Amino acid sequence: MRSHHKFLALIAFIFAIGTVCQGATITGTVKGTDGAAFRGAFVQAQNTKSKITVAVLSDPQGHYRIEKLAAGEYRLTIRALGFRVDPVTGVKLTADQNAAQDFKLEQGAVRWNEISYNQAKQLWPAGKGKELLDRNCSTCHQFQSRMASVHRDAEGWADRIAYMRTAMHFSFQHFTDQDASDIAAYLTSLFGPESVLPKSPADMPGYKATVRPVSDDALNIVYVEYDMPGPSRMPFSAAPDKNGYLWIPNFSPSNKLTRLDPKTGEMIDYTVPDTEPSAMHSAVPAPDGSVWMAEQASNRLARWDPDTKQITEYQDPYAPGLDGWGDGGQKHTVRFDTSGRVWASGVPLTLFDPETKKYTHFEEGKFIYDVKPDKNGDIWFTSPGPDEIGKVDGKTLKVTKWTMPTPKCFPRRMEIAPDGMIWIAEFNSGKMARFDPTTQTFKEYALPGPDPSPYGLGFDTDGYLWYDSHKTDMLVRFDTKTGKTLEYPLPHSEIAMREFFRDAQGRMWYGTNPNNKVGYFYLAASNGAKAAGGN
Repeated sequence: MRSHHKFLALIAFIFAIGTVCQGATITGTVKGTDGAAFRGAFVQAQNTKSKITVAVLSDPQGHYRIEKLAAGEYRLTIRALGFRVDPVTGVKLTADQNAAQDFKLEQGAVRWNEISYNQAKQLWPAGKGKELLDRNCSTCHQFQSRMASVHRDAEGWADRIAYMRTAMHFSFQHFTDQDASDIAAYLTSLFGPESVLPKSPADMPGYKATVRPVSDDALNIVYVEYDMPGPSRMPFSAAPDKNGYLWIPNFSPSNKLTRLDPKTGEMIDYTVPDTEPSAMHSAVPAPDGSVWMAEQASNRLARWDPDTKQITEYQDPYAPGLDGWGDGGQKHTVRFDTSGRVWASGVPLTLFDPETKKYTHFEEGKFIYDVKPDKNGDIWFTSPGPDEIGKVDGKTLKVTKWTMPTPKCFPRRMEIAPDGMIWIAEFNSGKMARFDPTTQTFKEYALPGPDPSPYGLGFDTDGYLWYDSHKTDMLVRFDTKTGKTLEYPLPHSEIAMREFFRDAQGRMWYGTNPNNKVGYFYLAASNGAKAAGGN
């Protein structure tokens, strides 16, 4: 009798597993204009109700497979540079349905808003405005979504630059009227009524040399993305809490903190009390269920209360005479130590005590970009200006710093591996650095591409370190044991992934702020690769 009950329990368990894994599937083939199999086209299925989009790549035989789709109505689209195909709408799927849809591509054109920033920099003409554009505008967003996607005359571009100087005033302290005039003139020459550029970058002689090849090994990546609930939110990241929700800082003047339910796609906004643009750079859930935010523009930390659903802001005083300017004070990234105290990178590095509501400033770190606690209770940070990393002793608060091996490398994000090694993304030099805290020595690895610009960093469940190649629009997997890399394409341009957060299911979450989306990626096991999470 007992064996019979065990058998029934096993059957129930197997059925339960099957229920969890159930979902609709769309498969098909992508063919080129010549009727042959088309490799490397992104096939995207968007649920028209939840706005959740799943994107996969066609394999060398032109086959694609989109799995685990919820029941509902879908819109299917293709992204293949230089080609086009009409969207397929009204695709209705039931649970566990297997649907088929083939695509035949038509000849199209490569558009300027579809290429990477690195490609554009190689193709655009020289000019003073080009350098100023790179220095002042490409950090928050690049050219594709907000410049190449529209055409304006000189007055229109001048108006947009004036708007940015107001909305993001804190970062324009050293920006002059002449700088604004030079950028407006350059943008008018590129995307104005009489553009010096051809309609398509592919028409330029040097275009083909700028295209990055994609390996067959990189065709098994899957992206699951969620549209933000309002336009131009500029989501910087998506951090999971203990209940499975994702918390999203909106860097835009909307002053919103957004909570995402990844199962349904539902998003709920919470607004900070301040009416001026806060430029929310970071939002991270704390162990007690609250969510802490870094407001870069207003030099504040803020806390969302899980009981009242309200946000309370904590003003950090500016340096004398520098009220409202980034040089006088700003907040970038939030993390917590074992005592529940809140650390924030920025200008300068700060420690906030939630009990006393007081800030402690560390003048040894005047401009700190990233901050990470280790398992010993110490706090590590990057300092891009002097090309340093540092550590704050969690007990004594003593600061120790080390200089990076490569000058002007601009160390940005860092991650701490399970073995205690510190990994640092060198944004300007295009290298990945490893720092051994025991021997206090560095080892550097050159990264692939003409301008790798590693930014967001994160370890997956298999121990690979992922980074976004900020200016080449590639997502890259870095093997810390061998130094080898594998570049993966993105289903849209302007990657801008600033932080990666891994949830309890192993999914790697990100925000792509210019595209107004958050999402996660994983590797499909069907191609023989080990999964880096799953949906």
